[in-house]
Amino acid sequence: MGAARTIGLTGAVGAGKSSVAEWLARHGAAVLDADDLVHDLLASNRDVIAAVRARFGDVVIGATGQVDRTAVAAIVFADERALADLERILHPAVSAEVDAWLAQVVEPVAVVEAVKLIESGLGERFDEIWLVACDRRERRRRLIERGWAPDEVERRMSASPSAAAQLALADVVIDNSGTGDATSRQLEAAWRDLAARTDLAARTDS
Repeated sequence: MGAARTIGLTGAVGAGKSSVAEWLARHGAAVLDADDLVHDLLASNRDVIAAVRARFGDVVIGATGQVDRTAVAAIVFADERALADLERILHPAVSAEVDAWLAQVVEPVAVVEAVKLIESGLGERFDEIWLVACDRRERRRRLIERGWAPDEVERRMSASPSAAAQLALADVVIDNSGTGDATSRQLEAAWRDLAARTDLAARTDS
């Protein structure tokens, strides 16, 4: 039957997209993390693995024949052109997987979480874009708390999409700079508004 509403969920690294996605899942949404798709593609998609090997060499291929994500990350987050090349390999395959997933969703709301949702063109598939915003200093603190090295944090944050471009296209903005309770209140309001704009309540009760 398909979802009554599709949401593209995005935001910079460390903003808290996964926490927001978990909240939405607890409230009845089907949720897909595009990062998980990328991991699966690099592990098992022969065409993607071959293309990555052709671009980056055997140094990024592990003993099992899968792409070594750590080796790839060390290259692409230090080289903008290399990152763009990797994205040109991955984005079409990710888009195809997202399309297949959306086609089989039966929950009333389908959510796809992706850092470069808008920049990859993937955002055009969704009814609305939800942006998780967060203060840069707070994002940096959270990433270091996760165990990331400071130089790695800076590389990843520098590779994040433009916040201004994302804000310009966002239908809903959730500020996750503060407490979990503050974020939950924003999500509750956004969820109520979503229900008011769609047949969400009817789909949930059916």
